[in-house]
Amino acid sequence: MELAIGDIIRLKKTHPCGSREWEVLRTGADFRIRCLGCGHQVMIPRQKLEKSIRSVIKSGEK
Repeated sequence: MELAIGDIIRLKKTHPCGSREWEVLRTGADFRIRCLGCGHQVMIPRQKLEKSIRSVIKSGEK
């Protein structure tokens, strides 16, 4: 799956703040994503993130 910095993704499970939308801040073997509801940042391995993505809402690339 191709994800770029600035992409907005919707995950299958909700964050404790109630939001499902996250912004991609860093890509590679690990991803850094930020919750759009509360701003919490998380580092997550690529394989785990790809399994938990429901959809890509907005692509950061133009």
